[in-house]
Amino acid sequence: MKVMLFGTQPYDQLSFERIRKSYGFEMVYHRSHLNAKNVPLAQGADTVCVFVNDTVDAETIRGLSELGVRLIALRCAGFNNVDLQAAARCGIPVVRVPAYSPHAVAEYAVAMILSLNRKIHRAYWRTRDGNFSLHGLLGFDLYGKTAGIVGTGKIARPLIHILKGFGMQVVAYDIYPDNRYALAEGIEYVTLDELYQRADIISLHCPLTDRNRHMIDDAAIGRMKPGVILINTGRGQLIDTAALIEGLKEKRIGAAGLDVYEEEAAYFYEDTSDRIMDDDMLARLLSFNNVIVTSHQAFFTREALDNIAQVTMQNIHDFFELNKLTNKVCIETEKATV
Repeated sequence: MKVMLFGTQPYDQLSFERIRKSYGFEMVYHRSHLNAKNVPLAQGADTVCVFVNDTVDAETIRGLSELGVRLIALRCAGFNNVDLQAAARCGIPVVRVPAYSPHAVAEYAVAMILSLNRKIHRAYWRTRDGNFSLHGLLGFDLYGKTAGIVGTGKIARPLIHILKGFGMQVVAYDIYPDNRYALAEGIEYVTLDELYQRADIISLHCPLTDRNRHMIDDAAIGRMKPGVILINTGRGQLIDTAALIEGLKEKRIGAAGLDVYEEEAAYFYEDTSDRIMDDDMLARLLSFNNVIVTSHQAFFTREALDNIAQVTMQNIHDFFELNKLTNKVCIETEKATV
């Protein structure tokens, strides 16, 4: 059984190699991202294993089908980069890792909130230059403030629990509200408009679909509380970057923490420090001192990498052993979102 990984980083290979012998698969690792142009690299593979910046569109899937690939295994939770309808037409199942470490992402979101609110990133650079002034570093107590959480799935729930520990009020939006959970956790489900109006901090935790692409646009930002802190550890295209930049320039957005970016594929996970940045939007975001951009690393813990490898390999094993695919991605899954 040959499994071919695309977009592989050294840490990916290490985590998969640690458990490869337990499954007996032949593993092939490619540094390049999968797309329609390099599909021939998948020759001889039974399974292709892809990550967030691989392009698994209809053309790519047709090419994989012609090569005899039988399974597409995502080693991530999101699946917006896969054309599920094309995969269904070609008879290629898609599996994913729905929850490799919800705590890792939740904790990272909190780290961004604290860093932006208390200006820790700015203080770090100041003191290295001998500047110990407090001017411009004023934050606010989280205690008593309101957090707005969009999507209340496996990542959002640990985050909500942490924020409640700070003494924050939590309002949430989900198209499928879990009222039993809300009662137990002491949170309130509200409409998106009400969440925008009430929240001092907004954190996005929903998958990306055609229905919610650019859900944070100029109109949404216009309904938010002035000075709101916006956190996105979900998918970059949930936010209209041009609208965010305008919101920052006009001081409607107080700060933004972005672990994802809508055009991240050309930059994230790569060292581009020796190149001139030709993405004007990203360059503009990086120019704001109240914006933190990181390279889709919220998941990046030892525990998460081990879980990703383990669940991915088990998904592949289950498929070829004709076991029930508990982590199969269906078109219905895509619809069940904000």
